[in-house]
Amino acid sequence: MAESVDQMLVQMQKAKDFGGDLVELRVDFLKNFVPRQDLDILIKQAPLPTLVTYRPRWEGGQYDGDESKRREALRLAMELGADYIDIELKVAHDFFNSLPGKRPEKVKIIVSSHNYERTPSVKELSHLVVRIQATGADIVKIATTAVDIIDNARIFQVLVHSQVPMIGLVMGERGLMSRILAAKFGGFLTFGSVEAGLVSAPGQPTVKELLDLYNMRLIGPDTKVYGVIGNPIGHSKSPHIYNASFKSSSFNGIYLPLLVDDVSTFITTYSAPDFAGYSYTIPHKEAGLKCCDEVDPIAMAIGAISCMIKRSTEGKLIGYNIDYLGGIAAIEEELRVSNGATLASGSPLAGKTFVIIGAGGAGKALAYGAYEKGARIVVANRTYGKGLKIDKAKELASKVRGQALTLAELNDFCPEEGMILVNTTPVGMEPRIEETPVSKETLKHYSLVFDAVYTPKLTRLLREAKQSGATIVYGTEMFINQAFIQFEMFTGLP
Repeated sequence: MAESVDQMLVQMQKAKDFGGDLVELRVDFLKNFVPRQDLDILIKQAPLPTLVTYRPRWEGGQYDGDESKRREALRLAMELGADYIDIELKVAHDFFNSLPGKRPEKVKIIVSSHNYERTPSVKELSHLVVRIQATGADIVKIATTAVDIIDNARIFQVLVHSQVPMIGLVMGERGLMSRILAAKFGGFLTFGSVEAGLVSAPGQPTVKELLDLYNMRLIGPDTKVYGVIGNPIGHSKSPHIYNASFKSSSFNGIYLPLLVDDVSTFITTYSAPDFAGYSYTIPHKEAGLKCCDEVDPIAMAIGAISCMIKRSTEGKLIGYNIDYLGGIAAIEEELRVSNGATLASGSPLAGKTFVIIGAGGAGKALAYGAYEKGARIVVANRTYGKGLKIDKAKELASKVRGQALTLAELNDFCPEEGMILVNTTPVGMEPRIEETPVSKETLKHYSLVFDAVYTPKLTRLLREAKQSGATIVYGTEMFINQAFIQFEMFTGLP
């Protein structure tokens, strides 16, 4: 998409170095484009096979001139040895009629249709494929827009049944899965940008992301699909962890960030056995639980799931909450190290006062986890005592035979020394990294402090706890420990 021929040559070399197979030249972005001269240089010097596109404004491109000149430039690209050219459905019949009797053998013509508003029904899409085929296209291209993540399913259905080579993609952040799973459902190609941000269509990943993060080359028809369901989801580090571990263990799976608005619609839409399991994050942990056929007793008690597995035999969805296992394991590990205890001596949490700040999903999970290990639970929450507002702290404390406090009361709370403090609220998370849920003075009564926040890794709470002499446990430990457990559940591998 560069503005000069020289820049395009540089970008084409980058595309090759990054691992691209084919490069699309968006000549509508060139300033002062001289077709014969510029196309000759670009096509002859290209380090990869070329696809020439000269997109007009009426189809979302940059070209705003005479239509006959635009088509003349595309005919020229064919003559000069381009491997593919792209022409819009609206003008395809006229374009084919304007071609001389015998066209160069090596060139393939892509006939494309772009919908920047929505994704039509499967029936409408199928009719569109037939219309495009009827023009004489070698390759059918349909790009639509995702209003909801379920829109991708319609494109997948049409892709799978297409009798001719087809490019089927859904634009926008909610369409990302279509760009990656094109490899599973038989798409002819997918587009990746050379640099982040320089995209030719909304929601496009980079070539490096497609190849290095999503292992595009390893995806095939039998690849199982996993992902993290949340909203927002762009910040999630989960795809980095699971895709790397799937690759290193030769497990045929792909893990995607899934920007979901409505969980039950998503689950109903992607009901095929290959959609095999999900992690759940904010705000969908409670909604996920309602979509399960069976729920693990601890997840039921917590009232939220963090993981959902599809049993391959009967397709049943089983919900689990393993957040607490990750957090509790990290805390126990650190306590054993500082006390010099062994696994055989039981849980180091037994008999300890375990103070949790926050009574949301993660707070509930850790309260149940610590209670199971024999700790005395204290829950502090900022909604405590606000008139008619449901008092989450009291409600949670009563379920684990503990006590509830306000955050203000927590500052003077000291029934014993050497307690354990756990923060499960977003206080201190980027961008508000200078915030902390309790005063530094309070921290001297605790022997261990854990913060579920993992961006930044060293929060203000942990920094001040360390200065007060407490052992600290990072939120990344909980994140990684629960990933170990989910990896085993997803793959059946150790």
